[in-house]
Amino acid sequence: MELKETIKNRRSIRKFKNTEISKEIIEDLIDCARLAPSAKNRQPWKFVIVTDTIKNQIAGIMLEKENSLKVSLERERYNTNSSVKATAKVMKEAPILILVFKEYEENWIIGDSLSIGGAIEHICLRATDLGLGSLWIRDIVYTRKEIAKFVGYEDMELISAISIGCLDESPKQRPRKKLNEVLEWL
Repeated sequence: MELKETIKNRRSIRKFKNTEISKEIIEDLIDCARLAPSAKNRQPWKFVIVTDTIKNQIAGIMLEKENSLKVSLERERYNTNSSVKATAKVMKEAPILILVFKEYEENWIIGDSLSIGGAIEHICLRATDLGLGSLWIRDIVYTRKEIAKFVGYEDMELISAISIGCLDESPKQRPRKKLNEVLEWL
């Protein structure tokens, strides 16, 4: 697939088939992620692959904390509580969950976050290129400390997660801003 075509075809997938993904494919995705550019070549990422019971327990941690989130999330612009439920369901359904960690480093918050975003996008694009689905998950932010402790990485910061699997849906592209809305020449 041509790169621009891959970019155009990438979608956030929320329905996955019950099909195993090989270790070789997962390693290919992570290999593409490690090639992403990073600020000062710090390569601040650590990818932890979880499946089966551990993956489902992580989704359970999110659901457990859901009720206590109601109060703290009232400020959000959308119903984050139902978003957490939906995300936990997707995580359980997808065969692979990739947890993305970084070391705590106050001076590198922005640079490392941008770098990790690039690495995650490489994973999502490579998954699309291979005919797989992916979902870049933000909702783990509410339980990131609990999840990090659960998987034995409490000394690191859980930044994001990605669900990977064989897609069981073909969603249309969501509305995108027009080029002239995001581009300005000075």
